[in-house]
Amino acid sequence: MAFALASPTASAHVDVGIGIGIPGPVFVPAQPAYVEPPPVVYAPAPVVGYGYGYDDDWRAREWREHQERRERRWRRHEEHEREWRERHGWGDD
Repeated sequence: MAFALASPTASAHVDVGIGIGIPGPVFVPAQPAYVEPPPVVYAPAPVVGYGYGYDDDWRAREWREHQERRERRWRRHEEHEREWRERHGWGDD
């Protein structure tokens, strides 16, 4: 009974094939050629701009501006101190 319910596609079969071929040309790869690579050339890194006329990133620009402000403040302080010393007769003798 179970044999009758089995699917016909489940049956097994064997295919046998015989091929007769004519040998074609055989290509043998040539011996590998070792070519010396070109010398390494070091060049400076290209300058990449961010637009708006800046050549570096914003952190470097802010740090540079901060340093410039500090230096201006220091020079202004030194000038005021020099003037005060001259006014009060404390000049460098």
